[in-house]
Amino acid sequence: MGERTGKTALILGISGQDGSYLAEFLLKKGYRVVGCSRDAQMNRFVNLVHLGILERVRIESVSMKDFRSVLQVLRKVRPDEIYNLAGQSSVGLSFDQPLETFQSVSIATLNLLEAVKYLNDPVRVYNAGSGECFGNAGKKPADETTPFHPRSPYAVAKATAFCQVANYRDAYGLFACTGLLFNHESPLRPLRFVTRKIVNAACRIAKGEARLLELGNIAVERGWGWAPEYVEAMWRMLQQDTPEDYVIATGETRKLEDFVREAFAAVGLDWRDHVKTNPLLMRPTEILVIRADPGKAHRKLGWKARYRMEDVVRMMAEQERKTLERPPKKRRGNGKPAAPRGAVS
Repeated sequence: MGERTGKTALILGISGQDGSYLAEFLLKKGYRVVGCSRDAQMNRFVNLVHLGILERVRIESVSMKDFRSVLQVLRKVRPDEIYNLAGQSSVGLSFDQPLETFQSVSIATLNLLEAVKYLNDPVRVYNAGSGECFGNAGKKPADETTPFHPRSPYAVAKATAFCQVANYRDAYGLFACTGLLFNHESPLRPLRFVTRKIVNAACRIAKGEARLLELGNIAVERGWGWAPEYVEAMWRMLQQDTPEDYVIATGETRKLEDFVREAFAAVGLDWRDHVKTNPLLMRPTEILVIRADPGKAHRKLGWKARYRMEDVVRMMAEQERKTLERPPKKRRGNGKPAAPRGAVS
């Protein structure tokens, strides 16, 4: 049984990786959790199903790009805490969909902040930022004082949303803060994310279902953390006396090549026999090295990443093997998979 807080949390973007793990975390804390999706009746909420918590969450439909829709759901739910995790979350995809990315991240955040200001309820707002905002920040690890140099449409949108949150906090007194989260992964990542793509390919090659994995620049350096523990940092930010922004990261930096090597080693293979570089997969503008200093989060939130890149790869590979070993789901007579129970309430 979880703790009993009596609080209501509204998670915008509950169907994604972070939203699902956050819902699980808050339920254990005794929160009443309400999640939002653009179309709750069509979304299958596979991540919530995977975690076994779908029927414990109330789901509402909302269009984050429509101010009236956002205002309506806030009036209906009256949350104590709001976690804004909604929006297009793929850096690579943002180059193909820059307008959708900006609207779903920046315009959506502005609508949320304006709705909170309009209602004037004592609500606390967490906004999902990104370490991508810093761009190529140089040799010094980025902290909360490092200037932004976004290098993708995704990073531009996130940087804009960050400034909006800071402005509403300073100008209107909202309890609103942004977590500048660096790379954090899990088995719930969609296959379009390179980390899941790598782990999935390694497991399928080990099973004889594939032979080759094509990647872009594997010399880029990142700090890959474990998503389930990153959501705790989000919650800790909203438990503080004053709202502040925080860098959330492992503090370590590794090459993507290292991630690839660990993923193939986890299934007993040498990555050099199965990985090919494809120039067509290179991004128009790429951040070569991202370094982070999460010291403030450790000092003020008492949060520190426990898992490192090798741990993340191992846990993802273990789950990926289990997933690939499962028999295919039975289908209905119309050829469509049966929808999960409790998708809407």
